[in-house]
Amino acid sequence: MKIEYLGHSSFCLIGESGLRIVTDPYGEIGYSMPRVSADVALLSHGHYDHSNTAALSGDPVIIRSAGEFCVSDARICAYPSFHDAFGGRKRGSNLVFTVELDGLTVCHLGDIGEPCREELLSRLGNIDVLFVPVGGNYTIDGTGAMEYIRRIRPAVAIPMHFKTPDLNIDIAPLSDFPPFREGNVTFAGAEYRPVKRTGPYETEILIMERKKI
Repeated sequence: MKIEYLGHSSFCLIGESGLRIVTDPYGEIGYSMPRVSADVALLSHGHYDHSNTAALSGDPVIIRSAGEFCVSDARICAYPSFHDAFGGRKRGSNLVFTVELDGLTVCHLGDIGEPCREELLSRLGNIDVLFVPVGGNYTIDGTGAMEYIRRIRPAVAIPMHFKTPDLNIDIAPLSDFPPFREGNVTFAGAEYRPVKRTGPYETEILIMERKKI
C-alpha cells in the first residue's frame, strides 16, 4: 500500500492491485483539492471541506453511511461517532473508517469531536496507521488526539486537519500538537509506504507533506 497526503483530511490509499481509495475530498479552503482519480471515496460527514466528490475523477463508489463494505480487495467499515463533545447536538455526526488492504489496517477518524469511548475503540481492533485530527475548534485538539493515539496504539499516527499558512479555516497549527512541539516526530514526504510491525513498539508520529498536483 502507498499513502499519498492530499491536504487537510484527505489521503489517497493506493493498493497493490491499483485500487485507489480517497478520504474526505475538500472544497476550496484557501487552496484547492488536487484532481485525483478514485475508485472509492470515503466521506466522514457532509461539510464542504470533507465531501467534495466533484474533485475526483473516475466513477468512485461513495461511502457516506455506517456499515461494512467490500470493494475489490478492500474491506471497509464505517462506524458512527460525533462531530462534537455534546452527542452531536452542536455539529452533528461523523464517521470513523477502517480500511483493510494489503494486510494492513488503516483508520481515519474524520472530524471526530467526541472524547474516547470504549465502545468505539473496541470495534476498531488493531490499527497499523491512524489518521487523526489535531487542530481543535471543530474537532478534538492535540491533547485529545494524543488520548486517541494512546488508547488505539497504532504503529503509526499521522496528524491531519491542522492550520497551514494557506488554509482559511480557524484551527490550530501543527506546532500546537504536543509531539511536534516536543520534537518527537518523524517526517515523510507526500508519499509513504507503511509496513506491518509486529512485537512491542512505540507509536511513531509521522508528519506528511501535502501533495500538490
